Amino acid sequence: MASQHRKPRPAGTRVAGIRTPALATAALTSVALLSQTATAAPSADGKPSVEEVEKKVDDLYRQAESATEKYNAAKEKTTKQRKQVDALLDDVAQRAQKLNEAREELGSYAAAQYRTGASAPDTATFLLADSPQDYFDQTQLMGRVTERQKGAVDDYFADQAETMKKRQEASQSLQTLTDSQNDLRTAKATVQKKLSSARTLLSQLTAEEKARLAAIEEQKRQEAARKAAELAEQQQAAEAAAAEQESGGTSGSTGTDTSSSSPSTSPSTSPSTDSSYATKAEKALAFARAQIGKPYVWGATGPDSYDCSGLTQAAWKAAGVTLPRVTYDQVNSGTTVSLSAAQPGDLVFFYADVTHVGIYIGNGMMIHAPKPGAYVREESIYYDGESSIHSVVRPA
Repeated sequence: MASQHRKPRPAGTRVAGIRTPALATAALTSVALLSQTATAAPSADGKPSVEEVEKKVDDLYRQAESATEKYNAAKEKTTKQRKQVDALLDDVAQRAQKLNEAREELGSYAAAQYRTGASAPDTATFLLADSPQDYFDQTQLMGRVTERQKGAVDDYFADQAETMKKRQEASQSLQTLTDSQNDLRTAKATVQKKLSSARTLLSQLTAEEKARLAAIEEQKRQEAARKAAELAEQQQAAEAAAAEQESGGTSGSTGTDTSSSSPSTSPSTSPSTDSSYATKAEKALAFARAQIGKPYVWGATGPDSYDCSGLTQAAWKAAGVTLPRVTYDQVNSGTTVSLSAAQPGDLVFFYADVTHVGIYIGNGMMIHAPKPGAYVREESIYYDGESSIHSVVRPA
């Protein structure tokens, strides 16, 4: 990663409220060891170097996180489809019951016609009648009954056709549900396989190799903290310049001419909007901070554990804002802003396939659920290098 080759900030410094990690001094000793071996060739026995293991493990964690988002999407889709299938099956059952009742009613009509001779030919009915008047009265009555029966028959066949249609829909939905469940199982198996491979690689490291791996990670943390401090300084400078410009514009507008006062009304709507967003963001951040220390668990949405998108979804839900479940839907649920314009509460997305997300807290830092084996924590948005940042989105 390009960020590993930048010179780390001297230990013990403080910039814009960003604290240099307490283990920095000890880590520098390890980094010295790292620098001696970073360019070393792979061992003669074919065993991968620590650097290769570190890259492979990072790749496996990323692949696992990508599979986790696919799992989350498949799970959400499966849940919705299950509800649709249940509703269709209930509808089909009700229609089938209605058809059975209609069939019984039609059967009673047929039996009544047989008993009264209504189904006999008109000539026979006339000859069997007690008088011509009885024949005409019976014919008129049966005409009305036959019309009602015809309507019942028409309704029966219409309901039967609609029931068949609903049964086909239910059958198709069940097939789609089965496909989604297969996708769910596949994504789950992929996650488990990637995580198992990562754990196996890490378990094969010697104590010395683990120390060198820790040194690599510490070097990356220091570089990430340095970049976060730079962003914090840039944002603070921009805020100061904007405040100075606003102050100058306010002090300069002493006239009462309406034409000169109208431009100032346009910017005045921005603080109101920012204030509204800041209020919601504060609630989201308060929730996120309360989750610090809870474990990352893939597919988890709280309250005891989270994955990355589960945490951001829950945090903004606490602020009254509903976000989709997965990262590649969350990235489209708001307004994209530049990194330099990022405000606390904004969502920071990572990687080209948008498979990770954190919630920005200011000064180049965020709260996120990083990866399996880790816990919800505050960390620099540059934790995996500047090139890993995909976009920043303001969700409310």
